[in-house]
Amino acid sequence: MENGKNIITTKGLKKFYYTDEIETTALNNVNLAIGEGEFVAIMGPSGCGKSTLLNIIGLLDNPSEGEFYFYDEEVSKYSERQRAELRKKNIGFVFQSFNLIDELTVYENVELPLIYLKYPSADRKKRVEEVLETMQIMHRKDHFPQQLSGGQQQRVAVARAVVAKPNLILADEPTGNLDSTNGQEVMTLLSDLNAKGTTVVMVTHSATDAEYAHRVINLFDGQVVSENINSKENSLV
Repeated sequence: MENGKNIITTKGLKKFYYTDEIETTALNNVNLAIGEGEFVAIMGPSGCGKSTLLNIIGLLDNPSEGEFYFYDEEVSKYSERQRAELRKKNIGFVFQSFNLIDELTVYENVELPLIYLKYPSADRKKRVEEVLETMQIMHRKDHFPQQLSGGQQQRVAVARAVVAKPNLILADEPTGNLDSTNGQEVMTLLSDLNAKGTTVVMVTHSATDAEYAHRVINLFDGQVVSENINSKENSLV
């Protein structure tokens, strides 16, 4: 944590799903505080609530009960439109499956968040080129996703996530579709972004990836069962 200010705070967070009158509890009384500048990994078995929690933190969904603060703003009852406004200004996403748009070039994929935010054309060009250089994929800017390797596609996805300089990066199994070499490169990118002040929250099954985090939160059956400070903090970088 850089300055003691929380970017994410949850109190008594619960999420229920209903199918055929059956209630399923995805999250049960989750209390979290994630500080600005932290790198936090969320771990646990499949079905434990990791992705549900990430969706709520990412303002893609509301909790059923409890309080959720984004900085000092209570957002648990926000409408979809309110969440979208807050999300696009503050949060970047990195997904296991890359989620790039096949019909757009690398440059166009990375530029997209800036178009949504109505950046002027000259500013977009400068920022996109800056990020592509940082991610070492400038030479691929006119290629389409299907012409890239998995590692290159994830670099593009990270570039798209950070191009608007979000306060928070949410990564859902970011190395899940990559070999170990490309996975390590992506984790180093995320660690470097964190070192420059961006808060990173990552869902992962990988103990190796979790070693890049400052703190590991373990979920089981929708509950936080333990939190560990990572004694090997960023030792792999």
